Amino acid sequence: MAIHNKFQVPFSRKTAGKAEEPSPRADVESPVAEKAPTADNKEAGLNDSGSDDAVPTTHAQSGVQKMQAVTLVWSKKSLAAILCLLWLLTLANGFRTAILYSLTPYATSSFQSHSLLTVISVVSGAMTSALYIPVAKLLDVWGRAEGFLVMVGLATLGLIMLAASKNLETYCAAEVFYSVGFGGINYIICVLAADVTNLRNRGIAFAFTSSPYMITAFAGSKAAEKFLVNVNWRWGFGAFAIIIPIVAFPIYVVLKVSLTKAEKQGVIAPTERSGRNFIQAIQHYFFELDIPGVILLAGGLTVFLLPFTLATTAPNGWQTDYIIAMIVTGFVVMVLFVLYQGYLAPKPFLKYEFLTDRTVVGACLLDATYQMSYYCWNSYFSSFLQVVSNLGVAEAGYVGSTFQVVSGVLLFCVGYAIRKTGYFRWLLFIAVPLYIFAQGLMIHFRQPNQYIGYIVMCEIFISVGGAIFILIMQLAVLAAVDHQHVASALAVLFISGGIGGAVGNAISGAIWTNTFLPALQRNLPESALPNIMTIYSSLPAQLKYPKNSPERIAIQESYGYAQTRMLAAGTGLMVLSFIWVWMIRNYNVGKMTQTKGVVF
Repeated sequence: MAIHNKFQVPFSRKTAGKAEEPSPRADVESPVAEKAPTADNKEAGLNDSGSDDAVPTTHAQSGVQKMQAVTLVWSKKSLAAILCLLWLLTLANGFRTAILYSLTPYATSSFQSHSLLTVISVVSGAMTSALYIPVAKLLDVWGRAEGFLVMVGLATLGLIMLAASKNLETYCAAEVFYSVGFGGINYIICVLAADVTNLRNRGIAFAFTSSPYMITAFAGSKAAEKFLVNVNWRWGFGAFAIIIPIVAFPIYVVLKVSLTKAEKQGVIAPTERSGRNFIQAIQHYFFELDIPGVILLAGGLTVFLLPFTLATTAPNGWQTDYIIAMIVTGFVVMVLFVLYQGYLAPKPFLKYEFLTDRTVVGACLLDATYQMSYYCWNSYFSSFLQVVSNLGVAEAGYVGSTFQVVSGVLLFCVGYAIRKTGYFRWLLFIAVPLYIFAQGLMIHFRQPNQYIGYIVMCEIFISVGGAIFILIMQLAVLAAVDHQHVASALAVLFISGGIGGAVGNAISGAIWTNTFLPALQRNLPESALPNIMTIYSSLPAQLKYPKNSPERIAIQESYGYAQTRMLAAGTGLMVLSFIWVWMIRNYNVGKMTQTKGVVF
């Protein structure tokens, strides 16, 4: 449950004023007709639009108009309040991420299902990726506040179900609600941050809203250990079913109060009832939110990816008829999703310009590759640190949270560099080689009896590259569109990252089941072989063997054998990133504006 793809950084046939190819020397201008901020506004750090921008964009959808009306009427204090509230929500969310990251292996082990971590992640990841489609539509059709409230409700429901789950079936269902809800919350945080900032300052804004992870990286891991020792893993989940709604609700209040103010001032007309009855409303939103597309994408992804994890348990392995049928069926359904979006959908989500714009395509492919590479090895990293490196729950959490600490500092530096230079693509030429180098080093150090400091060193290098990826990918897709398509552009990016993460988990599960269990069969003493399936499927069962005992050493060697192959697969995939970086245009965001009213 790492945050790599959770705070991204996962949106007419023709767009007005499509961006032109950049010349070798010239600044790349905005893809839409936009006005650069004045010198005074640049110095103030705010874009207080003039009289030409005193009303919401007339051709924009209702949700976009509502958000523009909010920023046109609110004060600088309201802007500061919404940013601080987003920071506070991210703080609570960071504690949730750090605590649940450490507790999840124990939750699944209580159902004798530790080795099904990747299966659960594949299903929830596929569902989350598909749900970005209706969430983006929800934000554009109903409004940011309404969409935010729905996602908070789903996340809270998921937490309650996780805390109360008594079997794997309930846990898996809860994981879907949980992942969809928090995926939506993190996605909406990114959309709101884009709504209230200029492009040149957006990197700093993203850094600010992400900075709480520096706090939660250590405090959250220690709290997870206290939950596990003094209470139980269930209250680790259940506590956030209370905390998250309390912290999130003020954001909804600020948005709704500001919208009411805009309606009273006549900036935007009050929302009127549609006059549809219940059946008509269902029919309208069934296609407006593209529910057929959601079903096709979620179903296709899930059916296609699960066989990679389940093949080893099938009677005839990869030759089993239902394994082959699932792969073929999943692929066909995903093709049908693309065809449906292109030719049949009344309200298509994947617009033509998104499918053809090289910047959007390059950023999405980079995100998918990065997430795929990362999740090839991350799912079992916490377990590896406890079993092989002999760390406690809190210490393993500290190492696993290296990304949050490093990115919290680095994102401010990256955001400031973008603000000063106006350009962002050059940072990728540093991040990609560094990330590949660090992940390659990790192959060597992810072995038994290695000094933990070397693993932390590699994690720091990986975190530097990953933090740059997440910020730049979001900025790239946002620079390629106007405000009308911000939510849709970010959704396309989030979907790409979600698909990449799901594929990465599928690869990880396939490698794990094909390497860890056979390695245990080779390495375990004969006296422990009768318990091999318990050892394979339960983290506490692995940890109960004393350090330096023959059984513990055998388990450690098996982990090392599996982990090095996971890392090798992830490192090989990252080489594709060099191609995707060259597809991204070298925009000068210092000369582009995208939002209206009082924004940062």
